[in-house]
Amino acid sequence: MLNKKYLMVPGPTPVPERVLNAMNVPMINHRGVAYEGLFKSVVQDLKKVFNTQADILLYPAAGTGAMEASIVNLFSAGDKVLVVSIGVFGDRLAEIATSYGLDVEKLSFEPGQAIAAEKLAMRLQADINKEIKGILLTHNETSTGVTNDIENVIKVCGQHPALKVVDAVSALGAIPMQMDKWGIDVVFTGSQKALMIPPGIGLVAFGARAWAAYAQSTLPKYYWDAQKVKKSLEKWQNPYTPPVSLIFGLRESLNMIFEEGLENIAKRHELLAKAVRAAVKALGLELLADESVSSSVVTAIKAPANVSAKDIQKHLREVYGITVAGGQKTLEGKIFRIGHLGYASMADVFVVISMLEMTLQTLGVAVNLGAGVKAAQEVFLQAQ
Repeated sequence: MLNKKYLMVPGPTPVPERVLNAMNVPMINHRGVAYEGLFKSVVQDLKKVFNTQADILLYPAAGTGAMEASIVNLFSAGDKVLVVSIGVFGDRLAEIATSYGLDVEKLSFEPGQAIAAEKLAMRLQADINKEIKGILLTHNETSTGVTNDIENVIKVCGQHPALKVVDAVSALGAIPMQMDKWGIDVVFTGSQKALMIPPGIGLVAFGARAWAAYAQSTLPKYYWDAQKVKKSLEKWQNPYTPPVSLIFGLRESLNMIFEEGLENIAKRHELLAKAVRAAVKALGLELLADESVSSSVVTAIKAPANVSAKDIQKHLREVYGITVAGGQKTLEGKIFRIGHLGYASMADVFVVISMLEMTLQTLGVAVNLGAGVKAAQEVFLQAQ
């Protein structure tokens, strides 16, 4: 039987046919006029997605590269930074900062929890001498399916002078971001999530306070040097060979984003998430995170008793051609995660939920076939 593939992970996400077609063009000279025009239009439009007037720096890299670039360009060895972590990717920020000799303090929260703003506020109030130079935050934590209220978190930072650095790798373009309005100094993301193109582009929005910090930073950098990127940007160029085909794809994905509208995209992701949550609860499954902080781009679901999340993943993949994500680190084998990010629709939800119902029954979990699909249908009908 034909086993059509469905990619339902929180990144890399499915690439629209329009984007694939846009990438399928002859290579052009990346130092020529045609590329400069293409790159200029992409960079200018990206500012609308970040909602910023800051410089948009592009690196041929994964999201982790953008993460590292955001650290090495801001700080010096021994600088104290506060990493507020709610999962694997918050921890990664701390690991990178530690590897460069920063004085890292972690304020951590249990998997499935969001940042408790009052705890962050208390820690910053205790920093009487303003030793903390940077506050590193995650907007959306894909490892646990939790979204932080970044606008409120930034507010509780008050007048503390520390740089506010936000990981928006899985959030930007799907979850509202107002970089300038909210007072964020650096926001970074990757191409393979809500921007709907393949992995390979790391993007960093670098604000005025970030550039002031760059002037004082002594951490080693060459490939990640923000000033090199900015200097090239003045000529609508890159310091190193850019992923030209991906830039063509990004041009088209931005066209799609503006056609739908950022506000409508955010509402679509919220609706898909609501339907998935309703469906899995109707099947008797338990969400990892409380719905008040649940992500709109990925849903983390606890495996039922006596069934490993890995077995659910394997059956969905091998029998039905559906790939969902598993748990990471301490959550490995305990949860599975359904991505509904980027190029995702109602039909995708029905496919994964109906096949999940059959998977659970096959694995010996008592479910009422059709209950999950019905719950999702009701959510969608109520939204019409």
